[in-house]
Amino acid sequence: MKPAVLEVMRMNRVCRMVLVTSVGSFILVIFYFQIMRRNPFGMDICCRKGSRSPLQELYNPTQLSNTAILHQIRRDQVTDTCRANSVSSRKRRVLTPNDLKHLVVDEDHEMIYCYVPKVACTNWKRVMMVLTGRGKYSDPMEIPANEAHVSSNLKTLNQYSIPEINHRLKNYMKFLFVREPFERLVSAYRNKFTQKYNTSFHKRYGTKIVRRQRKNATQEALRKGDDVKFEEFVAYLIDPHTQREEPFNEHWQTVYSLCHPCHIHYDLIGKYETLEEDSNYILQLAGVGNYLKFPTYAKSTRTTDEMTTEFFQNISSEHQTQLYEVYKLDFLMFNYSVPSYLKLE
Repeated sequence: MKPAVLEVMRMNRVCRMVLVTSVGSFILVIFYFQIMRRNPFGMDICCRKGSRSPLQELYNPTQLSNTAILHQIRRDQVTDTCRANSVSSRKRRVLTPNDLKHLVVDEDHEMIYCYVPKVACTNWKRVMMVLTGRGKYSDPMEIPANEAHVSSNLKTLNQYSIPEINHRLKNYMKFLFVREPFERLVSAYRNKFTQKYNTSFHKRYGTKIVRRQRKNATQEALRKGDDVKFEEFVAYLIDPHTQREEPFNEHWQTVYSLCHPCHIHYDLIGKYETLEEDSNYILQLAGVGNYLKFPTYAKSTRTTDEMTTEFFQNISSEHQTQLYEVYKLDFLMFNYSVPSYLKLE
């Protein structure tokens, strides 16, 4: 069974999807009107001359698919979670330009992508460089990874004036990609603290973690910070002093803090677990699906669920519970169940 179907079956709205698969087109018509009714912009979405905008393709489709229904369910999940957790998810009602630095803008295709580190963001930045490059690039994988992360290569929403920001938030298709929160966290730890070449992270964060979390640390460990244990990393994350001192680094910051889904209405929420399908659906909506596909390649070093389970074996139930509370909104908002390996108190 495909991951997308499994995801839908886990939803509270299971009955609706079962009806879709059992009775077919009649229920699809009902969903069509539901999606049209939920279009926050009505029927007058502006499009470029001679073509339909991605928002029109999404909310006023010429042909409705199960994929469109799946993304409506994901949008509903975010809306419901924001409403149910209004105190914690909407602490600050007004966003500042600094809150928008992760939102990459594609003017030509009227899209905004909020990038989340450790959720295929390098490849999505490559794709955005192709889309915004006006012919400079054709193959995303020909763009070096380090070039994809040069800030000047892509324009972000915080670089616009307030009226320009509001116009784009209203009229452009906004999307992001998410991943199982603890799998993403382990991926960040492995990349930033177990690779010898990441000396900047070792100096900036590793030395601080060793100083605070390791008793009887050697002078070398205090100086280099290149041997941080996962247990120490977790202890650092749940330490109230850490959260008071400064915001988390973007590689382990929560998605709801990076992309503000309770303040910004995202039209599409892609998932790492269905990365290729979701990515190519977005490119199809943008009208470029015939000549641009999302890069796919087997990565043997990728962090898996089994690997994540192993990393959590040595984390106490108390620390597991505290860590889950830090990332709880990401679990709920994007419909990830509590991992079976957790021993929550």
